[in-house]
Amino acid sequence: MVLMYHRIAEPTSDIWEIAVSPAHFEAQLQILKRVGTVVPLRELAEGVKNKRLKNNHIAITFDDGYADNYLTAKPILEKHGLPATFFVSTGNIGKEKEFWWDELERLLLYSAVLPAKLEIKVGNTLVSGALEEEVELSGDSEKTHQKWNACLETPPTGRAHLFFQLWQALKPLPYPQQEASLQIIREWAGNTAPYSRPDFISMSTQQLRELASHELFDIGAHTVNHPALAYHPKTHQEQEIAQNKKDLQKLTGQTIDLLAYPYGNFNEGTVKVAEGLEFKAAVTTETQVITKDSDPYRLGRVQVPNWAPEQFKFQLKKAWGLVN
Repeated sequence: MVLMYHRIAEPTSDIWEIAVSPAHFEAQLQILKRVGTVVPLRELAEGVKNKRLKNNHIAITFDDGYADNYLTAKPILEKHGLPATFFVSTGNIGKEKEFWWDELERLLLYSAVLPAKLEIKVGNTLVSGALEEEVELSGDSEKTHQKWNACLETPPTGRAHLFFQLWQALKPLPYPQQEASLQIIREWAGNTAPYSRPDFISMSTQQLRELASHELFDIGAHTVNHPALAYHPKTHQEQEIAQNKKDLQKLTGQTIDLLAYPYGNFNEGTVKVAEGLEFKAAVTTETQVITKDSDPYRLGRVQVPNWAPEQFKFQLKKAWGLVN
């Protein structure tokens, strides 16, 4: 089984359920040590390749490259002596810059005041919305946004509805078009000055190097700009993945041979690119338990939300048969 994490943090808003608190993360690790054997992802992938997969082997992975992976997850993993693989998008490494989805969330859901109307062409999609009484962010709306689960629930407010429309339109675009549209949205929202929240930025180059040099940890590829790969031509996919691999190898001095598809979005062309660039394995976001018959370029993972210990144990037992 491969577990997927993104952030070890306690943000006030986590609409995509990608943050796990440090306390819950540590409790989850303690449970994993009791119910199975935590191994490096490359060992598990090698077992799939050789069709000699051992029972109850578990791999821990992180996506994106948020700074809290180094600041918070690393010391907890070190404390328990557990290995992990960190899939890193290099576009934001060493920059005071948020990922586009975090910035969009901040602008739409948490700006104190927004204009009453927005009409914007995002790629080939015309997005429009009227905020009416939601021009000013009320305390109730802010709390509603903080509780919203965008993965499972419909948008609860006009601001959330407009955010979700923009998110859907931005996700398939190549990075230059995303940035151009975001700049228009920034100007519309009155946030033209460069601004990024310290707890939402990616690792520095030095943090990445230190993480990579640790004997417990591996670094994996996750593209340069985190595109939804299947929306793009094979040539663009190859450029994003190959440049990311090259950048990571230069930064870390290590061979990068594991890949995670951003958003879990891929197609047959993506798999061919991964094979051609000599990756040993690639992981998706599909909730699948790994078996000896799994495709090494379509390894499923289980995303772990901010589950408390009892809930985590229940899920391990119910869904994957791991008990103690």
